[in-house]
Amino acid sequence: MPTTRDAVLETLSRIVLPDGGDLVSRDMVRALSVEDDTVRFVIETHDPGRAAELEPVRAAAQAAVEALAGVTRASVVLTAHGPAPKAPSGEGLKIGRHPTPQAGPENPAGIDRILAVGSGKGGVGKSTVASNLAVALARRGRRVGLLDADIYGPSQPRMMGVTRRAASPDGKTIEPVVAHGVTMMSIGLMLDEGQAVVWRGPMLMGALQQLLSQVNWGPLDVLVVDLPPGTGDIQLTLCQRTRLTGAIVVSTPQDVALIDARKAIDMFGKLGTPVLGLIENMSTYVCPNCGHEAHIFGHGGVAAEAEALGVPLLGALPLALDVRLAGDAGQPVALGEGPQAEAYAHIAARLVGGGMA
Repeated sequence: MPTTRDAVLETLSRIVLPDGGDLVSRDMVRALSVEDDTVRFVIETHDPGRAAELEPVRAAAQAAVEALAGVTRASVVLTAHGPAPKAPSGEGLKIGRHPTPQAGPENPAGIDRILAVGSGKGGVGKSTVASNLAVALARRGRRVGLLDADIYGPSQPRMMGVTRRAASPDGKTIEPVVAHGVTMMSIGLMLDEGQAVVWRGPMLMGALQQLLSQVNWGPLDVLVVDLPPGTGDIQLTLCQRTRLTGAIVVSTPQDVALIDARKAIDMFGKLGTPVLGLIENMSTYVCPNCGHEAHIFGHGGVAAEAEALGVPLLGALPLALDVRLAGDAGQPVALGEGPQAEAYAHIAARLVGGGMA
């Protein structure tokens, strides 16, 4: 049985550095991939003068990973790339500024459609839905981008399995990363893990403008935007500065989540953004041992809301352990087979068939 990313990272966390700490806690592991019995990763130091001193560490890391069950080969490269950025940046381009004037709503060059995935509150699985929906659309042959617009709490790098930093070779344009067939960008690719973004509204608005206009997205059929919870500056900026195809609102079935979902729907209405449909997440739970079906968060609340509003219910997604494990491992469940992947594939097919993606 192949090893996992978590097992590799746990092993690397035991590789102690000469000046203290370990490879994982010091954020030196880049481009980690596990393919069958082969593991590849890069050890990156920000001091070129220390690279030669770390060769024994590289050799120890390779030996430790090759000792893992299910691993026959480990490819470990040691690189040095100069000082680490102290603020969100793409190696020369700083992110976070006041927004600049714009003639009117416009999409980044080459992007046909923009879908906003929003919710009225956190904790309803919106980011999980956004990442899996992007992957499901890519599996249907669409050219897909994924923008993590949750500046305060970016989670897409983890969910999409991306560890390397974004780069800006010319200091003007940011080169995004590609994962699972999806072109992705997140401010999390410019931060140390655990580093907080402490900004007021104008800085957020400017950062979103940069992530839209200064990223080399290339030609895309659809850009999926993972919005933060609520109805604040990011949502306002996206709706007013781009030509949104529409919004998808995610909620769980219980009343306390639907109260806030209605606020998100009302916000999109006031901003002239069409709501393309609702998704009921964590709709049902089927016990993997006995097959009993339980509705932990209630059931059917989002469907009733969609009917009352006259908008489609795009899908009802189950609550399943596999979804959480896949997200934590950076391998969205929509990549595989089974009922969870089929549920996302069904939603993607509806969006493509309706000309929305």
